Amino acid sequence: MDESETQRRLETLRTEHRDLDMAIDALRGTGSADQLQLARLKKRKLRLRDEIAQLEDQLVPDIIA
Repeated sequence: MDESETQRRLETLRTEHRDLDMAIDALRGTGSADQLQLARLKKRKLRLRDEIAQLEDQLVPDIIA
């Protein structure tokens, strides 16, 4: 995956992460939040965060200290 593809993937993942955040807040706001669905959304959000961090690490060159 080249740098431009990585950047596009990062933007897609960040958008999905932000959308999940809004979905979780909306589900909590209804008052009758389905705990299983909340847990699944949160787990997906964490996986996205990990993938985002991994891709960001690929974009940053290693610096020898």
